[in-house]
Amino acid sequence: MFLDVETRPGLHGDKEPVAFMLGDKRIEVVEILDRWIGGDHSYFKIQTSDQATYILRFEPLLNRWQLTLFKAHF
Repeated sequence: MFLDVETRPGLHGDKEPVAFMLGDKRIEVVEILDRWIGGDHSYFKIQTSDQATYILRFEPLLNRWQLTLFKAHF
């Protein structure tokens, strides 16, 4: 699932997520829990304002974000 993601410059100037749209709902990133690079992609494990954990994948060559994992916390 591709996403519209708001970003800011990270530590080395790379994009990091601040918020994203899921349907018509804006979800804010509360904390970046982890980040790593895999091939041509950057991955971000994030805690969000809806008390869930997501993993987002960023493809810099296409400037495209994708949702790769969602875990709800009850």
